[in-house]
Amino acid sequence: MGAPALSKEMVDQWADRRWRLNNLYYIQDKRGNVVLFQLNDAQSKLLDELHFLNIILKARQMGFSTFILILALDCCIFNDHFAAGLVADTIDNAKGLLKRIKFAYERMPSPIKAVVPIKTDNAYEIEFLNGSGVEVGVSLRSGTKNLVHISEYGKICAKHPDKAKEIKSGTLNTIASQQLVFIESTAEGRSGDFYDKTNQSRAIADSGRELGELDYRFHFFPWWQDQSYRVASPHLITEEDAKYFASLASEHGIIIDDQQKWWYAAKKVEQGDDMWKEYPSTPDEAFKAAKEGAYFGKDIRNLRQLGKIGVFPFVPGIAVNTFWDFGLGDTQTIWLHQLIAGEHRFVGYFEDSGMGLGHYFGWLDKWAAQRNARWGVHYAPHDVDHRRQTATSGKAETIKTMSASLGYLFTTVERNPDKINSIQGVRQKLPACCFDEAACSAGIVHLESYSRDWDEKLGVWRNHPRHDEHSHGADGFMTFSDGFKPPANTGDWNFKARKVV
Repeated sequence: MGAPALSKEMVDQWADRRWRLNNLYYIQDKRGNVVLFQLNDAQSKLLDELHFLNIILKARQMGFSTFILILALDCCIFNDHFAAGLVADTIDNAKGLLKRIKFAYERMPSPIKAVVPIKTDNAYEIEFLNGSGVEVGVSLRSGTKNLVHISEYGKICAKHPDKAKEIKSGTLNTIASQQLVFIESTAEGRSGDFYDKTNQSRAIADSGRELGELDYRFHFFPWWQDQSYRVASPHLITEEDAKYFASLASEHGIIIDDQQKWWYAAKKVEQGDDMWKEYPSTPDEAFKAAKEGAYFGKDIRNLRQLGKIGVFPFVPGIAVNTFWDFGLGDTQTIWLHQLIAGEHRFVGYFEDSGMGLGHYFGWLDKWAAQRNARWGVHYAPHDVDHRRQTATSGKAETIKTMSASLGYLFTTVERNPDKINSIQGVRQKLPACCFDEAACSAGIVHLESYSRDWDEKLGVWRNHPRHDEHSHGADGFMTFSDGFKPPANTGDWNFKARKVV
């Protein structure tokens, strides 16, 4: 880069990254004022705890995007041939990240800009004369990067699953060994790559295992660690709020003062159901909030709050009904259900793909044998009556016929021709349902993650569901909501349930 004629004191200062980050860069603050960037407590903590790969679960407006952008610029200015990449959910947001870097560069000391001038400058890239540069996009595939920042990855996974897949297979494979990755986001439901990576990194942290260079370090920054989240004026603390604050203290050792409680109570009035997602107190809480665009997210949250998702195991002596969804060359799902005193209890869930009918019946046979269970009615959607070519006889037979030959008799459920009506039917039935969380964990995730499709062009949720990994689990549950017929005499039903062997 060349050696400017500077004092030894200044050269020593510029050699200190923390000093540089606190003294060389200007940004626009939340109010639009141009201010000197200085590390806040959360940013400083992240800097102290950096690993090669970093996943950051956070509350809103804690300044991590700004910190990572300034760090990327700093690395480019003070290292030759350093390649940084910035990824956002839309190209306009990605361009916005680059504008913020340009803003900070333009206000750097003139001697630095004289030594490291800009060589290339456009909406997608800045290249400096020292060979370093910053590229932005909704995904990156070209070249090898030394630093990558993926902003709001949770929202990308929720709204743009195809983009998330491209980021996973493309962007994350541009990283050179032992270089920097920052994946930061607020939470967005219990599915997707951000959720998976967060769980994996948390498991490593909980185990105490030393991180390898391909492991992600888990960083969590709750709202109560940010001292700006407080107000001086008292706000009404409801009984629900008081219980919540008490549980933070008793269950997690989180002690907050009155000004923080007033802020949280006031913000909760504004945010409503999004409070856990946008301003979580614990990592688990962050993912409890309903995923944006999810059809049943709030309904499942209500069931959790009412204690209807928990320990609800199989009850001996009561018939077990099954509700299926058949995926042609795709996932097949089965919900296991008992009707107990008018309450719908789901005591099991199973899914698999690429397997023949015998595989699913074998699982059911084993499940029933372990519990001495009796089957009630096996409900299946209309495609159980569709003919398929059999591998043994070569004849075209219906699934119902093939199943009967294996000892399982299906009752056909005609699908509601209006999918939205089926979805509404699920909502009407859920309040009367309980789920055994251990036995139905995968199915519960599918229900709370089943969502509308996102219209990229208009930037709105469409009025029809997205077909993804959650669709078949939700469709299997719709077999229940569309087709279950309670017996006229529940007592007789429990004793006369058919046993399939």
